[in-house]
Amino acid sequence: MLQDSPHLPIWKAMLLAGYYGVSLPCRWWSKARAVGEHRVPIVVLFYHRVADDLATPWTLSNRCFDRQIRWMADRFDLISLSEAQRRIRTGDSARPAVCITFDDGYAENCHKAIPLLIKTGIPCTYFVTLRNVLEQDPFAHDLARGYRFLPNSVEQLRAMAAAGVEIGAHTYSHPDLGLVADEQELYRQIVVAGRELQQWIDRPVRYFAFPFGQYANLSARGFEMAKAAGYLGVCSAYGGYNLPGDDPFHLQRIHADEGMIRLKNRVTVDPRGARVHRFAWAPGASEVKTAMDRV
Repeated sequence: MLQDSPHLPIWKAMLLAGYYGVSLPCRWWSKARAVGEHRVPIVVLFYHRVADDLATPWTLSNRCFDRQIRWMADRFDLISLSEAQRRIRTGDSARPAVCITFDDGYAENCHKAIPLLIKTGIPCTYFVTLRNVLEQDPFAHDLARGYRFLPNSVEQLRAMAAAGVEIGAHTYSHPDLGLVADEQELYRQIVVAGRELQQWIDRPVRYFAFPFGQYANLSARGFEMAKAAGYLGVCSAYGGYNLPGDDPFHLQRIHADEGMIRLKNRVTVDPRGARVHRFAWAPGASEVKTAMDRV
């Protein structure tokens, strides 16, 4: 069905479905070549809230989440961030692969979405904003729309971690770190928040994700602090694929939402989105990467 997303007008869904169908031969050819050369781009998706009210653009239904996960499980290696980094670092990526991540930390995710991943053994990294968890305050971006969705509790995070979910840091209070000039505040949001989260869940916190995650929301100094603090990787959210030979510390992510056709289009390497500028946080990190050229 095309009308599977209340956030995507039917005419746009039809156009996207047409584009997806027309571009499939190109995608298949590129995939076959990439598999043969062990240079398949790795997709890292990020979700926010899975709930059936579809209240916000960053919410998708449990039915759609289940459908997306099962569709991907039949066609891709669903791997952890650490395995993605291994493939990027070694330059050996022979199979199409997707990583599943979540941002913010919504309590509703523990109703069905996270149990589905745990039951099926699918790796997941779950980035949480510490203040909202500790104080049980709704997120500011939801309050701005009149919603008061509960964040996860510490007990839920501990249970997820015990079941194998990787809990990651998403700052202390979800600020735009691209606007934070004060070094002490940047350190508190990135490093201190992660260490406190680690104490609360009694598990290593190995990954960090920038709130909002677009180019303007990132901080080169923040990347440096995360690296120096011992994080294994940092995630952005402006799109883009992760190619063998890229910087494995910085994982580019793509937004996943209610639209099934959008998901199919993105995870099969959309030629329109294959060319992106990687955020420059270290010398030589800003060159243009072109997935279609490099595979």
